Amino acid sequence: MASLPNTRGVSYEEWLEMPEAEDGTEEVVDGQIIFMPPAKLVHALIVHNIQWALQSQLDVRTVFVLTGSYGLIIRKAPLTSRDPDIVVIRKEGLAERDGYIHSAPQLVVEVMSPSNRPKNRVRLRQDYASLGVPEYWEVWPEERSVEVLYLENGRYHSLGLLLEGTLQPHEFPNVQIDISRIWPD
Repeated sequence: MASLPNTRGVSYEEWLEMPEAEDGTEEVVDGQIIFMPPAKLVHALIVHNIQWALQSQLDVRTVFVLTGSYGLIIRKAPLTSRDPDIVVIRKEGLAERDGYIHSAPQLVVEVMSPSNRPKNRVRLRQDYASLGVPEYWEVWPEERSVEVLYLENGRYHSLGLLLEGTLQPHEFPNVQIDISRIWPD
């Protein structure tokens, strides 16, 4: 991940004036813009499989299941905007300003890669917790595992690293995703 040379960081207002990223995605962490390459095929297929499983079991009249490139504003100062692989958010609670999401989704899913260092993972967890995301899944393709985290008292607590079984989002108890079906064949 490369970041722009800028010692003071970009403000929310400056960021709004910038052109949208054309290749890959970008996130902003404490005002520093971080460009990321496009997802690899395995990553994209896992995102597709989870999105399809969620969307086929949820009432799309009441929730959005979002993938792709969009901004989830964690905070405006210093600007931190994340681009999760998948969010599930109730339409009734969605706060949109300036074309970006300014409210906590009910579920965030990140497909992790070997380059996700422990420091980056800790920061992701802190950012989603500070926004109040009640459930967060880290999907690990190489280990074919999913870590399910629940927000309690402002911090994430792990349900554990799941290698098999069923994922059932706490906020959407009628949804069941067989872990073995999220991996590409």
